[in-house]
Amino acid sequence: MMVPKLFSLLNIFALFYLFTVTFASTEEATALLKWKSTFQNQNNSLLASWKLSRNACKDWYGVVCFNGKVNRLNITNASIIGTLYDFPFSSLPFLEYVDLSMNQLFGTIPLEIVKLSNLVYLDLSSNQISGPIPPQIGSLAKLETLRIIDNYLNGSIPGEIGCLMSLNNLALGNNSLSGSIPRSLGNLGNLTYLSLRENHFSGSIPKEIGYLRSLTVLSLSTNFFSGPIPASLGNLTKLSILYLYTNHLSGPIPEEIGNLRSLTELGLSNNNLDGSIPGSLGNLNSLSGLFLFENRLSGPIPEEISNLRTLTMLELNSNTLNGSIPRSLGNLNNLSVLFLYENCLSGPIPEEIGNLRSLTMLDLSNNTLNGSIPTSMGNLINLSMLYFYKNRLSGSIPSEIGYLRSLNKLVLSSNFLNGSIPSSLGNLNNLTLLSLFENHLSGSIPKEIGYLSSLDVLDLGINFLNGSIPDSLGNLRNLQILFLNGNNLTEEIPSSICNLTLLKNLYLKRNNIKGKILQCLSNISGLYTLMMSQNSLSGEIPLSICNLTSLQILDLGRNNLKGEIPQCFGNMSDYLEVLDMHHNNLSGTLPTTFNTRSIIRSFNLRGNELEGEIPRSLANCKELQVLDLGDNHLNDTSPLWLGTLPKLQVLSLRSNKLHGPIKTSRIENMFPKLRILDLSYNAFTNNLPTSLFQHLKAMRTIDQTIEAPRYLGDGYYKDSITVATKGLELELVRILTVYTAIDLSSNKFEGYIPSIMGDLIALRVLNLSHNWLQGRIPPSLGDLSLVESLDLSVNQLVGKIPEQLASQITSLEVLNLSYNHLEGCIPQGPQFATFQKNSYEGNDGLRGFPISKGCGNDKVSETNNNACALVDQESNYEFLNDFWKAALMGYGSGLIIGLSIAYFMLSARTPNWLSWIVEELEHKITMRRRKKQRARQRHNRR
Repeated sequence: MMVPKLFSLLNIFALFYLFTVTFASTEEATALLKWKSTFQNQNNSLLASWKLSRNACKDWYGVVCFNGKVNRLNITNASIIGTLYDFPFSSLPFLEYVDLSMNQLFGTIPLEIVKLSNLVYLDLSSNQISGPIPPQIGSLAKLETLRIIDNYLNGSIPGEIGCLMSLNNLALGNNSLSGSIPRSLGNLGNLTYLSLRENHFSGSIPKEIGYLRSLTVLSLSTNFFSGPIPASLGNLTKLSILYLYTNHLSGPIPEEIGNLRSLTELGLSNNNLDGSIPGSLGNLNSLSGLFLFENRLSGPIPEEISNLRTLTMLELNSNTLNGSIPRSLGNLNNLSVLFLYENCLSGPIPEEIGNLRSLTMLDLSNNTLNGSIPTSMGNLINLSMLYFYKNRLSGSIPSEIGYLRSLNKLVLSSNFLNGSIPSSLGNLNNLTLLSLFENHLSGSIPKEIGYLSSLDVLDLGINFLNGSIPDSLGNLRNLQILFLNGNNLTEEIPSSICNLTLLKNLYLKRNNIKGKILQCLSNISGLYTLMMSQNSLSGEIPLSICNLTSLQILDLGRNNLKGEIPQCFGNMSDYLEVLDMHHNNLSGTLPTTFNTRSIIRSFNLRGNELEGEIPRSLANCKELQVLDLGDNHLNDTSPLWLGTLPKLQVLSLRSNKLHGPIKTSRIENMFPKLRILDLSYNAFTNNLPTSLFQHLKAMRTIDQTIEAPRYLGDGYYKDSITVATKGLELELVRILTVYTAIDLSSNKFEGYIPSIMGDLIALRVLNLSHNWLQGRIPPSLGDLSLVESLDLSVNQLVGKIPEQLASQITSLEVLNLSYNHLEGCIPQGPQFATFQKNSYEGNDGLRGFPISKGCGNDKVSETNNNACALVDQESNYEFLNDFWKAALMGYGSGLIIGLSIAYFMLSARTPNWLSWIVEELEHKITMRRRKKQRARQRHNRR
């Protein structure tokens, strides 16, 4: 009887349970469906099961129930687009686990989240949630995991999070949180994982973090933390990962870090840490990764590092470590990555490095290591990257390098390596990069280099290699960059080079290569850069060059090329940025087909035999920065129409047959960027172009923002130009962007020097010599405070040297005022005391140092200055004599006026108020005499 009764009782309980389950699930299901109805994508396939007609606890995707109540909601990566504003917080009181990560939730976290009082796990990572973390979240007393990684949270971490005493996992990385870390986090004694990486936190790392003795992972990387690393972190003895990299931390690495015996990875890189690497780090027996790069650490690499036998990655690069590389590093048998580059390490590379047979990447570049490359490097058979560049290594390249069959990149450039290139390098079948640039290597290029079928980049530039370019290089079908520049290579370019159809950059400049430019170069359709300047190439430029429609830089300068420039080069300006064929024997006229699509930036044809006019189509080249057509036979008139080029910085038309006046242009914004203007050695006439000087904006302002030198050009091509400066004709192989110069010398300019030239305050070189300029030197030239070379020689200038030149110009190194008609005393000043007599010769009226004899001491100088004063007084006396004669003669009806002026001048002891009138009258009388002299000279020439 008891069994049937018991069975009936169980049925009653089962029915009651099913009834309550159905009722509870229906209420919660309705609330979840209401939230789902707010999603922007209603056709979500994963949530298609969310229907009232189905059992929410059994059939709904991501829903798990316990005792008929929704207990877990895991709909990660379900393509939800919506907010949490209508989430049924109050309808799900038994919810413990929520994972909504990897969706597209946006908006803020609602304050109602506190109603999930049983919540243990919350993950909202990888969404688009913004706004602050609500302080009310600190009420979720049962919360153990809080993950809101990779969102747009901002504001500070509320101190109330320190109330979540059950929390063991806190991950808020990759947001926009700011402010400091609240000290209350030190209360979270159960915390094992803390990640605040990639935010905008600032301030110091609180020492209270050191109270979290259960921590195994601490990541505060990529923030703006400053100040020292707290020594209290040494208490976190369970820590396995410590990431503090990419902050502004300073001070030394605490010795206490050596207490973290469980540490497997230590990342302190990219900070401002200084001092030496503590030897206590040698206690970290479990460490596999030590990352201290990009700090200010100094001193030697401690020997204790060699105790870290489990270490696989050691990166100490980009510091100021000094001393030698410890031989004991050869004990780190598990090491796969060793980066010591960009330090001050010296001494030889230890042979023991060759014991690191697990090594895959070795970079010792940018140090001052010397001695030879140890042959033991041939033992590193797993090595894929070997970088030794920018050191002081000498001796030959060991042939044992050819054993490294896994090697992918070999860079030994910028050392003092000598001898020949070992043919064993041809065994490195996996090599994609081989750079031996800038050494003292000699001999020929071994044909075995042509066996490196995987090679992308071959750089053998700036050595002493000789002989011919081997035919076998044509086998490098994957080659994209070939640098052979700066050697002694001879003979012709082998036609096999045309097989390199993937080649992007071909650099052969500065060799002794002979023969003609290959017609078949047009086969390399993707060629981007072709630099063959400074060789002995001859013959004509092949028309096939015009088929290289990807070409951006063409440099054929300083060869023996002849013939005419193909007219199709004008069409190439649609894609060509640099066209340089200076110093050849090219003849004929310039291309005339430059169109409005032109992107050419630099155009250099100086030093050829070109004739005809400057093509007006050059005005279409709006990207043009450098135009150099100097040292040709161009025959044209004023080039000011080039002023429409908005980016032009350098214009050189020197030594041609340009003629006529430089006419005033109506262009409103003419030459706005021009910094170098050279029209010397032509036949320009009439007055200097005052309207031009009014426009040169780049010469009227001094750029104070430039810190490091910058040059015109980019990559391996640097613009060059020939200029006359400081009495010498020089080729500037690189043009500083701050260099400014005007050279209008050796023309037939007449008239006065415009005073507006004093507004060109950025000028460093001004040359107006060998013209027919007259009048006085304008005092405004004293405003050219940066000018280093000023040449006004061989003109018809008169009057005194303005005092302003001596008192205001402090950078002047060369001054040439010779062969004019200047007079009076030479002004004294710091710079003027350095100029020699030849700066003033040919001016019979000048007096004072260094013209007059015996000016070597103060007494003589004083006597000399007195003598100058006497001369000036005599001149004034002669002038007054002339003036009185004029007054007495009457000059029309001016007798009474003349006598009145004379009376006032004689009665006033210091007639300063009339000095200007007197000086002007004196100047006019002198100029009349000069005009008469010039008229006689011109008459005699005829």
